[in-house]
Amino acid sequence: MEQHLHIVSFDIPYPPDYGGVIDVFYKIKTLSEAGVKVHLHCFEYNRKPEKKLDELCAGVNYYPRKNGLKTHLSIRPYIVGSRVSAELKKNLLKDNYPILFEGLHTCHFLKDKQFSKRLKIYRESNIEHQYYFHLYKAEKALEKKLFFLIESLRLRNFQKYLKHADFMLVVSEEDRKYLKKVFPSKHISYMPSFHKEDGIFMKEGRGSFALYHGKLSVPENEQAARYLITEVWDPSMPELLVAGQNPSPSLSMLAKGKANIRILPNPSEEKMFELIREAHMHIMVTFQPTGLKLKLLNALYNGRFCIINSQMVAGTNLAPLCMIANSPGEIREKAMSCFDEEFTEEMIQARLMHLEANYSNKKNCKELLNLLTLHHEKNISPR
Repeated sequence: MEQHLHIVSFDIPYPPDYGGVIDVFYKIKTLSEAGVKVHLHCFEYNRKPEKKLDELCAGVNYYPRKNGLKTHLSIRPYIVGSRVSAELKKNLLKDNYPILFEGLHTCHFLKDKQFSKRLKIYRESNIEHQYYFHLYKAEKALEKKLFFLIESLRLRNFQKYLKHADFMLVVSEEDRKYLKKVFPSKHISYMPSFHKEDGIFMKEGRGSFALYHGKLSVPENEQAARYLITEVWDPSMPELLVAGQNPSPSLSMLAKGKANIRILPNPSEEKMFELIREAHMHIMVTFQPTGLKLKLLNALYNGRFCIINSQMVAGTNLAPLCMIANSPGEIREKAMSCFDEEFTEEMIQARLMHLEANYSNKKNCKELLNLLTLHHEKNISPR
């Protein structure tokens, strides 16, 4: 029986070059390869329509975000209100196919009575009000800081909409426990993020530098980069490369004059992949244990050693594949000793076994298809 699925994405998921869209794009790709007819709905703001998505989907629709003052002043979260579209609703109501809502951003129609008998799946990527509260704490600019605080409060209030979802798919065990406590009667499954896993790209041997990478315009990532530059890395250590999208001028200035620290702004997808493979180690810290850090998964599939703090792996089972260090001194010590080690074929194979058992796209796809099959077997009536 031909399987169809609507996916409502908060952004255009191509190129897959930052956290959330990586999960969306490789989910679409894996479902398409499994024969599912994906009907994709994207909100368009900083990205342009992509032909690659037409190749993978049965149909792709684009909707503009509403960025006006009215959206900012609403009691709805801005990330939700700016993604309300009458055209989207009209398109979703043309058939009875299940709907996968990517992130709380896209969940405005969850409680709409016209969708009451549709199968509705919520795909969690963060506990959003917690995430925005951490952004509030990390942000320095007063205007943005106030926005993040207000958005956190609005998101906490909006979270109750999730009771209208039939299933929830979460990216970490910690998030599953939290949502199960809030919605004890709901079917909530742990499903790690989909990601690029097209082959074995880890390299044996040694690299000459350490790498921190991420979307540097995100306050959380800038905070982590500043921490590494100012509190961890000292002049006696090998080169630290900080690479990512749109670093602030102040972050770039912070690295000036430091001979062994370099900022690389806006590397291409190809250049970033090369850096991840060639680095001897990946240094990653976070100050908010929410969601699954996809940059860590990316590094584990494609890079060598990973030195992280414990919050990077909260709610995951990735700790055995990493070296854990929770203070500047511990990070320095582990980094210096790690530069003396060689990354071996045995390490590659052990890592791959662990990742294949726990983070396989095909395994995730099978579990998602089982949910859709369960929907058919229960014979949920169409609207």
